[in-house]
Amino acid sequence: MKTRSIRMLSLSLVAALAICAIFAGTAAAVPAWKFSGKALEGSEVTVGFGVETDLNMFAPIQCEHFLYKMTISNKVGTGEGEVTELPLFNCTTTAEGCTVETIEAEELPWPAHLVTVGKSNYLDIKEIAIGIVFGGETCAIGEVLIPVTGSAGGLFDNVTEAAIFDELSFEKTGTALEAFGSPVQLEGAFPTEAFQWHREQVLSVS
Repeated sequence: MKTRSIRMLSLSLVAALAICAIFAGTAAAVPAWKFSGKALEGSEVTVGFGVETDLNMFAPIQCEHFLYKMTISNKVGTGEGEVTELPLFNCTTTAEGCTVETIEAEELPWPAHLVTVGKSNYLDIKEIAIGIVFGGETCAIGEVLIPVTGSAGGLFDNVTEAAIFDELSFEKTGTALEAFGSPVQLEGAFPTEAFQWHREQVLSVS
């Protein structure tokens, strides 16, 4: 009886050690922000500039330029962030008789975090809110505030130091945007670089 108890205890210890090893491996795989290959300590302000960002919706919008600012940090080894600024410029629409009168990011900051899906790392931005007003005398949806809300996941590419948003990245991260119950697809790249302590250092996620 005593021998059996010892064997059962040994098996329990082996199982517990195996579980700990699994969790340790998972923790090591959590994506973090890195500069020049070293994990970010403290926080950093990053900025980015992009061209041709598309919002594919019932009235598709294309913005020629956009700027954004994001504060990033690592918490318990996981990369997190907050989008604090996102002005959009030179936006047009293909909707008949319509112009883009205003388009503004609202309810900033938007929280964000890094997540690994398969072997790829993604930037997942939550609580997105964009207010759009179309103009034009013959525009059927003119002068009505259209709220785009939800979340967006973009594949982070270490080569270009950019988060790339498209239909596949949304699918992989389980994120979605909508306006009045209709789906909205964000497509574009958000390149980024350090603005404070890590200027000219290579930003990566791993």
